[in-house]
Amino acid sequence: MSTLTQELNRYLTVRRALGYKLSTSARILHRFAAFAESKGANHITTHLFLEWQKSFGRAHRATWGARLGMIRNFARWLHALDSRNEVPPQGLIPYGHRRVRPYIYSQQEIQSIVHAAATLPSIYGFRALTISTFIGLVAATGLRISEAISLDVADVDLGLGILRIRRGKLGKERFVPVSESTKARLADYASERHRLWGGDQESFFLSERGTRLTDCSVRYNFAVVCKRIGLRPPQRYHKHGRGPRIHDLRHTFAVQTLLGWYRSGKDAAAEMLKLTTYLGHAHPIHTYWYIEAVPELLELASQRAIKSLSKEDRV
Repeated sequence: MSTLTQELNRYLTVRRALGYKLSTSARILHRFAAFAESKGANHITTHLFLEWQKSFGRAHRATWGARLGMIRNFARWLHALDSRNEVPPQGLIPYGHRRVRPYIYSQQEIQSIVHAAATLPSIYGFRALTISTFIGLVAATGLRISEAISLDVADVDLGLGILRIRRGKLGKERFVPVSESTKARLADYASERHRLWGGDQESFFLSERGTRLTDCSVRYNFAVVCKRIGLRPPQRYHKHGRGPRIHDLRHTFAVQTLLGWYRSGKDAAAEMLKLTTYLGHAHPIHTYWYIEAVPELLELASQRAIKSLSKEDRV
């Protein structure tokens, strides 16, 4: 094992202990460390990063900007231990960070996705049951994908209809209530999971092999389903990166909640803290972003603001 790989393992252990998940970062950094090892390099340099970029293959500038940020963080850690490690300059790959506008699914599209997922082939039909239930839960609650994957049997109270999210972003814990229909679907899934796998499984959602679901498997199956129903274009070589994402189900949940408030005449500003807490956002500004990201919401918010100003003028 190279010096870089050893330090990388230590670096990831420390950051995870602070609450960071780092699943994507870990994968990218291990790939970088393996490249460095193949070059016989024990220290990070700007030249090494550029060589790795050249060998990695094509990607958007924003993607490489994100990868540069991962390497820079690791390089800063190493530089503090050994000054021979160079921190690549921040402007090495100039790009402007821009949040991707969310794809907002219609109810019909969500129903089509869940129904198509229920037809995925597998032994005993368990893959279909798991993926359709998983997608339905994310759509109904707005959970992050990692949060739903991390659910253990003990975290799902089927009597009260409450989910305990112990592994939220940055390690924050919260409780998420679910509707009666969602509770009933989870109960049906739990019953079938117990029938097939017994009661010794820790994870609530299981793969067809009886193991905890992974991020890659969830995204892969979601992409397969979306291509089947025409939400994603057919692609060769099993590429699944284009088109609406499963994470957009979380965006859809948030947007539909906000739209419901505006359409019913509720004070969205007063209600916002509830949604912020429910979604597990660190700050309300992350929830307000949806208003700017979705044209219909922005228009409703603007109309509400104009009416408020008009009332103030009359007073």
